[in-house]
Amino acid sequence: MKKKLLIWSVGLLMPGMALAGAEDDPVISKLLIDQFEIREADGPDPVVLDAQAWIGRDLHKLWFKTEMERVDGDTEEAELQLLYSRAIAPYWDLQVGWRRDLRPQPERNWAALGLEGLAPYFFEVDAALFIGESGQTAARVEAEYEFMLTQRWVLSPEVEINAYGKGDPELGVGSGVSDLEAGLRLRYEIRREFAPYIGVNWVKKFSRTADFARDEGEETSDIQFVAGIRAWF
Repeated sequence: MKKKLLIWSVGLLMPGMALAGAEDDPVISKLLIDQFEIREADGPDPVVLDAQAWIGRDLHKLWFKTEMERVDGDTEEAELQLLYSRAIAPYWDLQVGWRRDLRPQPERNWAALGLEGLAPYFFEVDAALFIGESGQTAARVEAEYEFMLTQRWVLSPEVEINAYGKGDPELGVGSGVSDLEAGLRLRYEIRREFAPYIGVNWVKKFSRTADFARDEGEETSDIQFVAGIRAWF
């Protein structure tokens, strides 16, 4: 009884603090497979995974993010992030932690600082700054919007831009804006937690990054048709 009275009293003065420590703030978790798809490209068709998971309370969470791309059974790109997330405003979280690039080789480690949330007009935004070894810096901005065509059909445009403070020739990355990826996916929610989709994806490399790609005989721009599933638990 005394404990409940104390929480109620603190809640009158500092409602956010009371909520964070009360029984109404349970530990919750979520796993989201945002993209698990095959892309029809000019060369071999890549299989792409973009997923994230979190566990925690209303204000404090531990996040895990991963992106992978496999071509002909080989992993060509793989990235992992482990982040601490703190709610700093309604719909916005500040995230700090660690990112590790496993592929392509050589591996790279980064300190990560990001902001994720819901911008005006309901745009989902994930912006991050990365500080790597030898003074390397990078930035990434992702944005997505969902048009509810019906209760089950959802059209989702999205864009991702990557930029680097200086080049990394070993990885074929140049300074400045490195690459852009824009997609449009139409999904059908059989259930809210499970939705197959189809769509189109456009990737473009810029400046010195494009030069590195040409030197390796790779395309600098590609339009890909995609098919996959989106699911969360």
